[in-house]
Amino acid sequence: MKRLVLPCIVLILSGCSWWNGLTMRSQSPETFEPATLSTQLVGDLAVPTGLQPIKVEAVGMINGLHGTGSDPAPSPQRAALLTEMQTRKVTNPNAVLASGNVSLVLVQGWMKAGIQKGDHFDIEVRVPSQSETTSLRGGYLLETRLMEMAILDQQLRHGNLLALAQGPVLVDPTDDPKKDRILLCRGRVLRGGVARKSRPLGLVLMPEHQNVLNSARVANAVNRRFHTYRNGVKVGVAKAISDELIELTVHPRYKENITRYVKVVRSLAISESAPKRMKRIAMLQDQLLEPTTSADAAIQLEALGFSGADALLKGIKSKDPEVRFYSAEALAYLDRREAAEPLGQIAREQPAFRVFGLTALSAMQDFAAYDQLQALLSLPSAETRYGAFRALWAMNPNDPLVKGELLGDQFNYHVLDVGGPAMIHVTRNRLTEVILFGPEQKLSPPMALNAGNEIMVTSAGGNEISVSKFSVADGDQKRIVSTRVDDVIRAVVELGGTYPDVVQVLQEAKASGALASRFEVDALPEAGRMYDRVARNPQGDVETDAGESETSAIPASPSPELFSKRPAKSSSTGGDGSAKSAEKFDENAVSDAETNTKKSFFARILGR
Repeated sequence: MKRLVLPCIVLILSGCSWWNGLTMRSQSPETFEPATLSTQLVGDLAVPTGLQPIKVEAVGMINGLHGTGSDPAPSPQRAALLTEMQTRKVTNPNAVLASGNVSLVLVQGWMKAGIQKGDHFDIEVRVPSQSETTSLRGGYLLETRLMEMAILDQQLRHGNLLALAQGPVLVDPTDDPKKDRILLCRGRVLRGGVARKSRPLGLVLMPEHQNVLNSARVANAVNRRFHTYRNGVKVGVAKAISDELIELTVHPRYKENITRYVKVVRSLAISESAPKRMKRIAMLQDQLLEPTTSADAAIQLEALGFSGADALLKGIKSKDPEVRFYSAEALAYLDRREAAEPLGQIAREQPAFRVFGLTALSAMQDFAAYDQLQALLSLPSAETRYGAFRALWAMNPNDPLVKGELLGDQFNYHVLDVGGPAMIHVTRNRLTEVILFGPEQKLSPPMALNAGNEIMVTSAGGNEISVSKFSVADGDQKRIVSTRVDDVIRAVVELGGTYPDVVQVLQEAKASGALASRFEVDALPEAGRMYDRVARNPQGDVETDAGESETSAIPASPSPELFSKRPAKSSSTGGDGSAKSAEKFDENAVSDAETNTKKSFFARILGR
């Protein structure tokens, strides 16, 4: 018995010593391992794929030019266009090209990350450098098939058909053709491209982590935090496709900020006990209150979901605008109404954070966010009020305040009865829309304005305006309307005017002095601004306009999708306004054909 008791005593004593030693080591600040290092995140195992936009291009033809087109010289582009015309069974294609009413153009578009089949995107068109075309104004891009093109092994390679493009051409209304004729020979077809294939997002496991177990672990970690509905059934957003690839569905709340979505996904814990999570939250809360680490901490707290909300709520009470912003932004994506008021204030006062604050407000479903955005519609700042309009539209396009009407079955038309200076806003990206901030805006005679190649707007005496169409095919037509801008726009569309025609007449009216209201084109909040932590103005620049900027301190971030003028090549640092990326990764670790360098087909042909 003594022989048994002695080893037991020794074992117990040694066990106690081992436990005490472990306890002492865990309490030692020199040996304590930070929670962020002991918690394995999705970003430690995987990198995103599918974030790069795809460039699609083709040779196309624009008609309806009324003598400003040209017969293209012999070239590979002409040969490609003739082949396409013959495929479509065009009678006597050479005679069509020689008519002077058409022009060969180079067509290109960018299919953004996460685009779905049937989604629309903008198309850019331009004439080749040696073309004799003098103007694309009033033209219409005929249906064009878009695909990827590249030179591989010294040969031209065509990819699969990815999109179709067609529609009226908008020549930039801010360009002055008197200074540069080339400006008339390029334009955009807003929402003219239609995706024929979807582009899924995904996560690729790093080589050292590629196995079925890790693929399943990553997918499970993502699905614990995010889900969506398919045919009324709740499903996770992640699906393990193989031992190296996990396919991601974009969560609806992040549809206008996909880059942030990817950053949040990569900040999810693979597996974490409750005690560890509490320690990590405490540490992240301390980091959140420090401006230099606030951005990264907010992302990780957002990834934790509602368990991270209490720490973020403390952040929005901070006196530091930067801490307050990052905390409110993360809370907005958790749909906490407490985020609405600080984000509305930030949109007014902090130009560096405005674009991200408006995007975050648009992601909320709470009426408090709606109230904040509605109040911004009446401010003098053009970019703030238009940014608020676009955010409201993204929140609910069917809301009576922003729904408007489809005028002429071709563009969105909105007349807003709001306060603030009278303003007209038009776009040259993403949406074809005209917005009147104030319903009673008027034109001042005398005037002689063009709306495309067939419609003229002139004074008719007194307080009346004549809108006339001169067309061989349809005959001459005329409408007599009041000087109200609303009446003139409707008359132009009633006579067959297109969106580019309406934009042209408004631009000419402003240039000639017939329009007293403010006229803005793409007055979008910008993401490239810097925030100076040292020299910031506590009062903020309350009413500011497009083009403003603050002193450099925080690196610029790309615009969220809601306010981007063109899909930007994304990076791991993402579009959430963060000072630093929460995660760093080597993009070379991703074997993704989308990231390969592709030289433009047209650039190779033209020797550029």
